Amino acid sequence: MKQKKELPECPVATTVSLIGNKWKILIIRNLLERVWRFNELQKSLEGISQKVLTDNLRQLERDGIIYRKDYKTNPPKVEYGMTELGLELGKTLNQMALFGDFYKKQINY
Repeated sequence: MKQKKELPECPVATTVSLIGNKWKILIIRNLLERVWRFNELQKSLEGISQKVLTDNLRQLERDGIIYRKDYKTNPPKVEYGMTELGLELGKTLNQMALFGDFYKKQINY
């Protein structure tokens, strides 16, 4: 997890620093539904590379938003899910979804 001194003063900027790109937001969106395995996540996120997915999962795990459970089996089995902190962040994403729906209804073309 980041230390307080590493975070921006502005709370909005802090949140943006945690979910700062489209892939993180889409990963969180999926993990709010259920626990996923790596390959499932990659298939569900059209256009994401293995490296980008791995990097984003590691950052989200480091920031305490998601957890990684390694079953230590052969073949490897690893699952990703939301932490309590991540579930709290999920409320923000739900509000973003509500606004997205509202915005789409306002557009007249």
